[in-house]
Amino acid sequence: MKIAIGNDHAGTEYKNTISDFLKKEGHEVVNYGTNTNDSVDYPDFVHPVAQDVENAKVDFGIIICGSGNGANMTANKHQKVRSALCWTKEITALAREHNDANILSIPARFTSEHQAVEMVQTFLDTPFAGGRHKLRVEKIACS
Repeated sequence: MKIAIGNDHAGTEYKNTISDFLKKEGHEVVNYGTNTNDSVDYPDFVHPVAQDVENAKVDFGIIICGSGNGANMTANKHQKVRSALCWTKEITALAREHNDANILSIPARFTSEHQAVEMVQTFLDTPFAGGRHKLRVEKIACS
């Protein structure tokens, strides 16, 4: 799979850990995140991930900021993006299974790196259930 990843200063170490994990699993990673801990504006690193997902240049996106909220809100401004803010692997599984999430938003200040990797694995391993959920997902977009 091809996965875009973006992060602000709060998620640099998480991005590195997740990217290493993904590469070891054989995935291609497109890095749009900052590589330092210097303060940056998360939208500058989230919009490229969301654009790649929106334009089907990647299979999935992963975004990381301190709370996960700002990154998630930014990503969800894009059509065809269903970004889910997750902090446990159980919530992550439901985001994929029920909501067909295509971007995982991780709150670096509220999860451990180990949890984040588990959530990424769950995100990639969980298929969309379709069925009644498909009808609901089709109602999400505004246009």
